[in-house]
Amino acid sequence: MASLNGSPASPAALQALALTNYGHFTTMRVEDGGVRGLALHLDRLVTDCRAVFGAELDPEWVRECVRGEAGGGRSGAFMVRVTVFDPELDLTAPDRAGRPGVLVTTRPAAGSAGRPLPPLRVQRLAFCRDAPSVKHVALFGQLRLRRAARLAGFDDVLFTGADGTVSEGCTWNAGFVDEAGAVVWPEAEVLPGTTMRLLRGAGGGHATAAMTDVRLRSMRAAFATSTGFGVRALAAVDDIAFHTDDPAIGALRESYAAVPLDRL
Repeated sequence: MASLNGSPASPAALQALALTNYGHFTTMRVEDGGVRGLALHLDRLVTDCRAVFGAELDPEWVRECVRGEAGGGRSGAFMVRVTVFDPELDLTAPDRAGRPGVLVTTRPAAGSAGRPLPPLRVQRLAFCRDAPSVKHVALFGQLRLRRAARLAGFDDVLFTGADGTVSEGCTWNAGFVDEAGAVVWPEAEVLPGTTMRLLRGAGGGHATAAMTDVRLRSMRAAFATSTGFGVRALAAVDDIAFHTDDPAIGALRESYAAVPLDRL
């Protein structure tokens, strides 16, 4: 199912998005009608709409569109993606794109709060996202390297900069736990994920540092964060193994589960 501006999305509109691939989005996990960090998701859409289209987006209109597609007393957990794009975008004149629409789609959610997904083994590959602060729809470069990592026998990819320092995962933020049990986030240009922001906002003395190979090898645990799965342990980065049952990761999961759900 897909709706555009509150009405069923036409094939022509979806074709326009597929062929131009210009827009931005946010993905949120809905649990029994609520979303953790809903205000952060809405703020992301408003901010990115200014950056991508130079247009103002009404967050209340977005909520209404989401309710129309994902409401109706639907129970359980599922994913909602809100994509903002201009169905009338002309490839030869993208500067004229200024009437973005709100596309809402849903899909099943992976995992559950009580049963975390299994740990990931990831491979470091060099990559720098275009406009890293914007959650845009141009995913070719990221997915190409995810594919390469999986073909090499890993579960996913972990990006590094030109200097080899770690930045983020393909569609998730990366975090680490040092020998003292402190949470350390990479000091790099990354997409400010909502789950990461909620965890950092909950306190606990989080730090940031340039995650070089030497520092990475000194960490006792590593994890990924995403609105889709919350906090997921990393079993290994290349040949570096980590403790997947580290108490710090358990504490992060508890902290995230304690974030109240905002009603749509």
